[in-house]
Amino acid sequence: MPVIHPPFSQAHPVRSRADILRIEQARPLAEALPVRSTYELFCNSAAAFGDKPALTFLRSADPAEAPIRWSYRQLLAGIHQTANALHALGLKPDEAVAVLLPGCLEYHLALWGGEAAGIVQPLNPLLTDEKLISLLDAAGAKVLIAYGSDAESGFWTKALHLLAQVPTLQTVLRVPPHDETVRPELPPGVRCFREALAAQADDRLLSGRDIQAGDIAAYFHTGGTTGAPKLARHSHGAQVFTAWASIQVQGLGPDDVTLNGYPLFHVAGVLPGALTALSAGVETVIPTTSLMRNREVIRNYWKLVEAYRVTVLSAVPTVLAALANVPVDGADIRSLRYARTGAAPLPAELAQRYLQLFGLQVHESLGMTEMAGISTITPPGVVGPAGCVGFALPFVQMRIVRLDAQGNASDEEMPVGEPGMILFKSPNLFSGFLDPADTARAFTADGWLATGDLGFVDGEGRLHISGRSKDLIIRSGHNIDPKVIEDAVSAHPAVQLCAAVGAPDAYAGELPVAYVTLVPGQQVSEAELLDFAAAHVDEAPARPRHVTVIEHMPMTNVGKIFKPDLRELATRAVLTELAAQTAAGLGLQTPPALRVERESGGWVVRADAAQAPPAAWVQAMAQALERLPVKARWQAD
Repeated sequence: MPVIHPPFSQAHPVRSRADILRIEQARPLAEALPVRSTYELFCNSAAAFGDKPALTFLRSADPAEAPIRWSYRQLLAGIHQTANALHALGLKPDEAVAVLLPGCLEYHLALWGGEAAGIVQPLNPLLTDEKLISLLDAAGAKVLIAYGSDAESGFWTKALHLLAQVPTLQTVLRVPPHDETVRPELPPGVRCFREALAAQADDRLLSGRDIQAGDIAAYFHTGGTTGAPKLARHSHGAQVFTAWASIQVQGLGPDDVTLNGYPLFHVAGVLPGALTALSAGVETVIPTTSLMRNREVIRNYWKLVEAYRVTVLSAVPTVLAALANVPVDGADIRSLRYARTGAAPLPAELAQRYLQLFGLQVHESLGMTEMAGISTITPPGVVGPAGCVGFALPFVQMRIVRLDAQGNASDEEMPVGEPGMILFKSPNLFSGFLDPADTARAFTADGWLATGDLGFVDGEGRLHISGRSKDLIIRSGHNIDPKVIEDAVSAHPAVQLCAAVGAPDAYAGELPVAYVTLVPGQQVSEAELLDFAAAHVDEAPARPRHVTVIEHMPMTNVGKIFKPDLRELATRAVLTELAAQTAAGLGLQTPPALRVERESGGWVVRADAAQAPPAAWVQAMAQALERLPVKARWQAD
């Protein structure tokens, strides 16, 4: 067992940048943070909190149903058993164990036991099998810990497919569902996770491993919804720093209860969420295997807050928007003392609704995979406008620099209040991607992490986020921040969510368009929304050309609005409109029937096989497509 240190606790409340500096000036980081690994962190918490609940798993969304609880002592015992089982399978400290699980208690054994034995690799179950195979191949994963059911997301079928397709994968450890009573026969290469753990010691690491702060703890994939996912390497020291620094700024402790509905293949749920809470004696509630995708969890959320006396609400803005439509209905939610969000911009209107409906100030934060999940936090008691993501963590360096002509980071520092790209150097900076070429692109020439996020620092030292450099809409060389449009349109009482993107245009390059979903039960015409946007977007070039109502906003698996899908919608609309304009220019009453299809690297427009379009229209359409700033071509069937 390592040397036992006290669990993490806040040095003093943080209300200003000066309070952050006091932490830095009190003593060097090496003295303030002697913990080297996530394994040591759990040893410390078990010693301090013993039989106090660490994890509470909800079998269902019924607040009256008894949960399954694990104490801090039980959690450490399970971590020992998991690490020892992986060691017995031959896993070495520099080898990867992949994890394909829903929300469950065993996920925490896989995460932290996996890091104690080797390198853990959480997988997004909604990725295609081909992308999962590429991730496992890149990591050389030796063991896969997978859920033994196809009840949601096809976990077990995926696991068996991966076992057959990944050459390095030697063993699958099958995690039985919590309500399984009879174990099925297991195929070759598969062992029961529960039985493998039962055969192991629960009081120590049999490997005798002495984990160093620089040892790689995890591979987290980033990107991956389009294009090839990249594997970011996290050191133990980086993950431990995230937990320690988050506690310094937020002040969580053993009297707190948090409901963690983030998926655990994503850094937000694992590091600023779970590891931070478990480093300080917080009880973490896991809301069923489906987490916040469970509609019953959403419907009963405020009753669950009452039942478990939840003190900390943390969710992405899209989940917050869904919860804003759920009436409190008499539930006692006075236990809530802190609400935090991140991963995507918080609409000002949504923040205002939380104040009015629930009396909660939603505090924003900034996190990213490349900084072990967290970079800045707005602490309790600090109130800022929407887009204010708070203070850089203690011992974190931050710069705001001007964009160059290519939209990349320059060397020119921006003054207070002036926006630019955000750069970081930090103790929780990742150890680079597995692919050195990806790593080189992530940093400036002098070693700063180029985040791609745009923002500015105010006079109080708080960071304000305005968007992503790649999300900027560039109209005739004029940079338009989509957040300007989104904030304006979101102020309409019928709008639930709004996202603005650039639609391709032959003359301007891009024109702003907006997509919205509506508050349930509300109705509004697109013409009315367009007029509303025109009246509320001050900057004339930023006024959207179209506002389109859609039934569902495209989302990533962690609840961020997925703008590439909206750009595709916008491009399809432009190509369809172009066909109509071309027909009108030739005096045709109706344009030919078309099919607009995506192809590798661009778009193809085809005429309906049953209707041969006029030759003049075909020629004019082909010329119009060539003028667009996207790759699009005409093809006759």
